[in-house]
Amino acid sequence: MQIKQLARATGVDVETIRFYEKQGLWPEPARLANGYRDYAPLHLERLAFIRHCRALDIPLPDVRRLLEAIDAPRAACVDVEELVDAQLARVRARLQSMQALERQLLQLRSACSGEHAHQGCGILKELVAAAHGEACVCH
Repeated sequence: MQIKQLARATGVDVETIRFYEKQGLWPEPARLANGYRDYAPLHLERLAFIRHCRALDIPLPDVRRLLEAIDAPRAACVDVEELVDAQLARVRARLQSMQALERQLLQLRSACSGEHAHQGCGILKELVAAAHGEACVCH
């Protein structure tokens, strides 16, 4: 299959497929007589795997390690477990950061209530004060 067909089948754009290919995430595809790459079912499977891993926000170097684990099926699964544990720790840290951001935004939101002109908006006053280096209700 040609790259456009591969892109359509996986939902991955052509430039991303080319990037993954340059990163060496799969074997070089065969070439047709006209020089076009001829992607095989293996490429489709690996690209779908990569896409799923990226949807889980797994960094590309870790995706490479997972692909290497697939290519060495008799190797111990400990590396894969550690990789997923590390990703889980990153996600948990981001969740904590997002929850702190939510609290800050809620505090900022509480600075303004009711309908009035922008000049009386507590949110805008707090943001402008922060821009001037003054304390803000959210920090």
